[in-house]
Amino acid sequence: MTADPSAADLIAARPHLPMHAMDGLLLEGVPLNAIADALGTPVWVYGAGTMRARYRRLAAALAGLDAHIHYAVKANDHLAVLRVFGQAGAGADVVSEGEMRRAMAAGIAPARIVFSGVGKTAHELRAALENGLAQINVESPAELEMLSAIAAATGRTAEIVLRINPDVDAGTHAKITTGRADNKFGIPYAEAAALYRHAAGLPGIAPVGLALHIGSQILSLAPYHAAYARAAELVRALRAAGLAVSRVDCGGGLGIGYGDEAGASPEAFAGALSRAFAGLGVSLIVEPGRWLVGPAGVLLASVVLVKGHGRFVVLDAAMNDLVRPAMYDAWHGIVPVSAVDARAAGVAVDIVGPVCETGDTFARSRLLAPLREGARVAILDAGAYGAVMSSTYNARPLAPIALVDGERWATIRERQSHAALWEGETMPDFLG
Repeated sequence: MTADPSAADLIAARPHLPMHAMDGLLLEGVPLNAIADALGTPVWVYGAGTMRARYRRLAAALAGLDAHIHYAVKANDHLAVLRVFGQAGAGADVVSEGEMRRAMAAGIAPARIVFSGVGKTAHELRAALENGLAQINVESPAELEMLSAIAAATGRTAEIVLRINPDVDAGTHAKITTGRADNKFGIPYAEAAALYRHAAGLPGIAPVGLALHIGSQILSLAPYHAAYARAAELVRALRAAGLAVSRVDCGGGLGIGYGDEAGASPEAFAGALSRAFAGLGVSLIVEPGRWLVGPAGVLLASVVLVKGHGRFVVLDAAMNDLVRPAMYDAWHGIVPVSAVDARAAGVAVDIVGPVCETGDTFARSRLLAPLREGARVAILDAGAYGAVMSSTYNARPLAPIALVDGERWATIRERQSHAALWEGETMPDFLG
């Protein structure tokens, strides 16, 4: 993306977000104004039909492979979102006990859940064993020993894969790369074979394969080719040493287009998997999150006021709602909800929130139609790493969430009340 696309370009690139001359911007078949009228702003809106369509496209791309999709729960962990993907056929990739229990509460069977994460506690490992999860992705020798002791003490056997660090740079933002040698994730590649051999002799441990994950928002296939080639090489070496390897967890990281550019191609991704693992007879797991749910969500906000001689457009949404621009300098498309506003010529403005931080900025020098107080905008591609990373900073209640499915919609989280902000807090007696 070399220049900021226009509102028309952004909308044209998203068929699930049509603009109606009278009703304004729609998500699938529901006018976003109708949801904002009912629930107020800021408000998150997700499209179930859009999620299903993206899942079907990825599943079709992988159809020629022995590959299984496990949705990365960290991207968006709302129960309704998990239910949509679970009903579509996805398993879950979780990184905490809370995510594990959320996935099960949404109806995803433990036998379709894999547990990743660099710092699993003994309590979490015990919970994973007790609930019969499909697989635990072990990230260190210390975790392996801890898991063996717990499994042996409880008379259980843990199916594990070793997460390797292939030392491959995914070429993405430094804060979301996970496969370089200087990242905290995984087992150094050179040490993986010896640890796999050691794992095969431990009580309560059944090593079945390898795992890797090199980062998030990956748009180029080159890092996948490099990382998967190293994984395949290790599979061959382990088998040559007489060790059984039946599974490779290939991680996720497929990127999306946040402007009007194309995102990563699932068909090309499937080709990278086929090229790397053809003839090895291994079962594959992929763990997409952002690619499945990111484009399916928007954050609706209203203009509170315009100040600084028109320079600053202040919204009622803030960095506590959507932190990605403040945390990663992330670019999100922002378009008017009104068809009239969307057609107007844009002027360069800074789009900001009301939180007392200069970093509470969604866009700088962005071309946007002149907007009056109360006008609504949609912040696009906010379905992943949006509401799940929200906070109540500045004592701002969590925004409500609506789920659209075709022409139907329902509230799936009410707006948090102010009283709920301090619910559960206590006052010590010595304060009187």
